[in-house]
Amino acid sequence: MTLLMLACKGLGARSARVKTYVSMYAAAWTSGRRYSSVHAFVKRILSIKRHQPLWKYCGGFPSLGINMAAPTQYILPNDLPVALLDCEEAFSLLSAEEKLYTHYMSQASFYGGLIVLFQTSPESPGIYVLLNRLFKTQEPTQLKGVALEQGLTEEEYQALLVYAAGFFANMGNYKSFGDTKFVPNVPKDKLEKLLRSSEAFSRDPEGAESLWKSVADRMYSLEARERQLGLGDHGISTYFSGNCTLEDAELAQRFLDSKNLSAYNTRLFKTQDEGGRSKYEVRLASVDKDDSATDSSDLVHSPGPFEFEGHEFRVTRGDYSPLLLKVRENLEKAKAFAANENQRKMLEEYGRSFQKGSIQAHKEGSKHWVQDKGPIVESYIGFIESYRDPFGSRGEFEGFVAVVNKSVSARFGLLVSVAEKLVSTLPWPASFEKDTFLRPDFTSLDVVTFSGSGIPAGINIPNYDDIRQTVGFKNVSLGNVLSVGSTTDRDKLTFLSEEDKDAFLKYRLPSFEVQVGLHELLGHGSGKLFVQDEKGAFNFDKEHVINPETGELIKSWYKAGETWDSKFSTIASSYEECRAECVGLYLCVNEEILRIFGHKDQEAQDVLYVNWLNMVRAGLLGLEYFTPETGKWRQAHMQARFVILQVLLEAGQNFVNVSEKVGADGRPDAQVTLDREKILSVGLPAIERFLEKLQVYKSTADVDRAREMYDRYSSVTNSELHRFLTLRVIVILRKEERKSFVQINTKITGDTVDVLQYESSPSGLIISVLQRFPDNEEELEREILELSTVDAHFWGTQSSV
Repeated sequence: MTLLMLACKGLGARSARVKTYVSMYAAAWTSGRRYSSVHAFVKRILSIKRHQPLWKYCGGFPSLGINMAAPTQYILPNDLPVALLDCEEAFSLLSAEEKLYTHYMSQASFYGGLIVLFQTSPESPGIYVLLNRLFKTQEPTQLKGVALEQGLTEEEYQALLVYAAGFFANMGNYKSFGDTKFVPNVPKDKLEKLLRSSEAFSRDPEGAESLWKSVADRMYSLEARERQLGLGDHGISTYFSGNCTLEDAELAQRFLDSKNLSAYNTRLFKTQDEGGRSKYEVRLASVDKDDSATDSSDLVHSPGPFEFEGHEFRVTRGDYSPLLLKVRENLEKAKAFAANENQRKMLEEYGRSFQKGSIQAHKEGSKHWVQDKGPIVESYIGFIESYRDPFGSRGEFEGFVAVVNKSVSARFGLLVSVAEKLVSTLPWPASFEKDTFLRPDFTSLDVVTFSGSGIPAGINIPNYDDIRQTVGFKNVSLGNVLSVGSTTDRDKLTFLSEEDKDAFLKYRLPSFEVQVGLHELLGHGSGKLFVQDEKGAFNFDKEHVINPETGELIKSWYKAGETWDSKFSTIASSYEECRAECVGLYLCVNEEILRIFGHKDQEAQDVLYVNWLNMVRAGLLGLEYFTPETGKWRQAHMQARFVILQVLLEAGQNFVNVSEKVGADGRPDAQVTLDREKILSVGLPAIERFLEKLQVYKSTADVDRAREMYDRYSSVTNSELHRFLTLRVIVILRKEERKSFVQINTKITGDTVDVLQYESSPSGLIISVLQRFPDNEEELEREILELSTVDAHFWGTQSSV
């Protein structure tokens, strides 16, 4: 309703009747009569042409079912920012063997990245093939002529390019950052007309017709459940069959814990027998398709069927089988050019993991990866991050290959050298920290290849708690992502005063480099989990360790089979990101750290200030990723930053302020301010207190207290103090789209590996994806469509072939 009222505010007196109807609708909405005659009245008014500016201004209301342009939050703008991840110089310095290793690891990553299509939405695999065929037979410049002949405008064809580029960059039709669906900003009938006039259609009319019919409706649909990823009525998720609920996810997690099976490489499918009893299939990602026992220690007793809490469970294998076969084949090729024994053993275990569906094998490979210190070419691959699983336990496929930037890595090496001392300054008792500090690798990398739904600025992996606690981990900062991803034009920089804009533009990149370093190394790399193993032994002194929040002995811990992700489930990802961000804020005031990154005197103070300012501004921007209709957050990092904003607002003393105002353009605007003189006296103590709670609840597996606290700070309301729902509307009105990245390809020519570069544009991004798989495109398309067809019934979708 806030959105409607703001829209009316901008329409003027001539729209008095619309204001009246909107007010009536607001009253009906508030009282729960959402589909009364008032709803019909407003629908009629908004369908009148002269009142369409209201629709466009407020971003539209899909629930009204009006056949108009898609709401702006569900389309990508025609000026979508696109940047090239330049790594040509770094790649050119590699030896011949290193280049071949990079090439085959990149191919393995790209093939595996196609799995993300199946982890995003039911229609994504079919849309991928449709766009691939459309632009493969006629490159963007050629297809443009056809489009204009068929009646598309220049803007509409640009919108099609932007949609395709966005789809390929996110590897699906939901944004990787925010999990919101995006649809083509081209009328459906015009896109169909273009398709029927294309070379792709003339080559295979029957196949193109079938493919279009299978994806067209869902490609454009903005039904309430399809607007975002989620579980049950809250959204779409292909980690679960469409009939699964949160209760099913919780039941499946208890089953997996009972069998000591990880959920990382699984999906859950629910059916019913003739008597109406629920039956569950836990499907493992693997090349092997049979469900017999294997020689992998975590799979020996797993096929089933099993009776569990009155339900039947069966564990099967073979999810994404043909794609994982191509991953494994390229890992084998890469192994011939591995630099050392750790890399060879790592690739062997990864291959076994993908062949058998064994997370235990992937853990073994990860141990070798952690022990491979200081490689020239760095890589990691598998089912890694659980951000997009609504339950927080299943990993999205990810693979990256990157080349070390030695000069920047030297700074991170200095940070590692003092890390043990810095960890001891964090605001929790020593008993809540690991018994032995495991000195990690920390390097700055130039990305050559990054497959998945998005590209982060930094990574701390592996995510397996047992390895992190006993073997160690690695930190990487992705330098070429940082350098191009954090640039912003002044006129697009929102919610800051003019004075703050000057400092922000000058110090955002150096401050972000500091924050990423601290976040990854000392945020994700710190803290201990209290665990009781299967033999009943504890990894802490149960008789003497005191909980600083209660003043009593420790009363809760992780039991055998439980992990951080399985225990904290739906809040795990965001909670951990919040903890790491708080560590960054807490430690960035340290002058020694700032000197390591090359900052001293006034510049150091400016970097510190911009880091804190960036965090509170990010908290405000985070409101875009909250869905009022469901009360759910759609992005872990942005929820974490909003929580931090709430903590600092709660600290009071006018340290942080967020206010509404009218912008220079006459539209609603907002401004966030932070008093730099109070960072040490007000901000730091607030973060210190909050950070201790975050760590204590995490260490002790106290999920109830953690959830109560985190949900309270995550709450988005219009209160007397802060009108966050209203501010959310303003944030959406003024949002800037995140950058999409163009990546290079590598190609073997004789005995050499060549680099294929592309322009920084939607067309360049499209062409780069089309040229990833030159040797087996038709086979790959067939396999993608076959995989999609087999499981289509789980979401009530049609076959794509």
